[in-house]
Amino acid sequence: MKARLPKGMGGGAPSNMQGMIKQAQKMQEDMAVLQEELEATDYKTTVGGGAVEVVVTGKKEIKTLNIKPEVVDPEDVEMLQDLIISAINEAIRNVETDAEEKMAKISGGMNMPFGL
Repeated sequence: MKARLPKGMGGGAPSNMQGMIKQAQKMQEDMAVLQEELEATDYKTTVGGGAVEVVVTGKKEIKTLNIKPEVVDPEDVEMLQDLIISAINEAIRNVETDAEEKMAKISGGMNMPFGL
C-alpha cells in the first residue's frame, strides 16, 4: 500500500520552490538596500541635559563629539568621561534598535543575522 502525501506536499513542489527562491532573493535585495540606507544614516544623541552630544553613523563610527565648555571641570574628569561613554553607548543602541526594527519589517519578523 502506497502512502499518499497531502495536497501541496511533494508532487508540485518545484513551482512552489521557485516562488520561495524568488521571495528569498527579493528579501535579500531589500536587506542590502536597507543596510546601505542605515549605513548612510546619522544618529544624534545628547546626554547630561545637552552637555555632551555625539553623532554616530549607521556603521557605528563616531562622526562628531561636542562637549559644552561649562561641563569641562579639570577636578572632575571622571564625570565628563562618564557622559561621553554614556552618549556613545546610547547612540550605538539607537543604531542597533533602528536596524532591528527596519529588518523585522523586511523579514516578516524572522530572526535573521544582520551585520552592520
